[in-house]
Amino acid sequence: MDMFDLSGKVAIVTGGNQGIGFGITRGLVSAGATVVIANRRAAEGQKAAETLNKEGLKAVAIPTDVSQKSSIAAMVQKVLGEYKKIDILVNNAAVMIRKPLEDFEENEWDTIMNTNLRGLFLCCQLVGREMIKQKKGKIINISSVVSQITQPGRGVYAIAKAGVSHLTRALALEWSRYNINVNAIAPGLTMTPINQKYFEDNPAELKKMVSDIPIGREAYPKDYAGTAVFLASDASDYVTGQTLLVDGGMTIV
Repeated sequence: MDMFDLSGKVAIVTGGNQGIGFGITRGLVSAGATVVIANRRAAEGQKAAETLNKEGLKAVAIPTDVSQKSSIAAMVQKVLGEYKKIDILVNNAAVMIRKPLEDFEENEWDTIMNTNLRGLFLCCQLVGREMIKQKKGKIINISSVVSQITQPGRGVYAIAKAGVSHLTRALALEWSRYNINVNAIAPGLTMTPINQKYFEDNPAELKKMVSDIPIGREAYPKDYAGTAVFLASDASDYVTGQTLLVDGGMTIV
């Protein structure tokens, strides 16, 4: 048996329609899983699913706003109604607001926390209850290198991601007895569509950041697929509560 084979597994990937989420979605479906793309914009989710379907891969889209508990609950029930189980949850949905901490508005704080931390917790909780019944599951939270270090203009985002990494440890501790593994991936500098637009306007910042990465380049969404497959598969059955830094060595210098 291939320990990395995900055939027959059902996975949910929040924010799986683009960027790191789509890179992970592609990795999971390529390993045999059926993936539910859960994202806010229905048309974008459907387009992502259709792209994979044309390649013979199994993906569907369910519009979901992770900042709303009712939306998450409805998505979970749809998945259970169709597939009867949830084996894997990848919490990738997130928002970013770049600005100095002294200029942050209260509503901007709430926007980041409601999606990046509160919404992630609710996804873990609602899916986790089903995994507890199943006595098995794999949860992968997408954290960030800024859960370990700080960068200018990303303070509130960093606070939320630090919360994600600590929540990962807390859930792993409480749910290990149910055979549920909870881990996190902490991406480094990644050229997603959102970041690409930002760095097109700030090329000097990109050059400086890349120069500080030992591997010598920025990451792309596909760079996270292997780590996600590992954490979703039987190969990681003795790994839990960890935040795996996938950053090209950014945090070792």
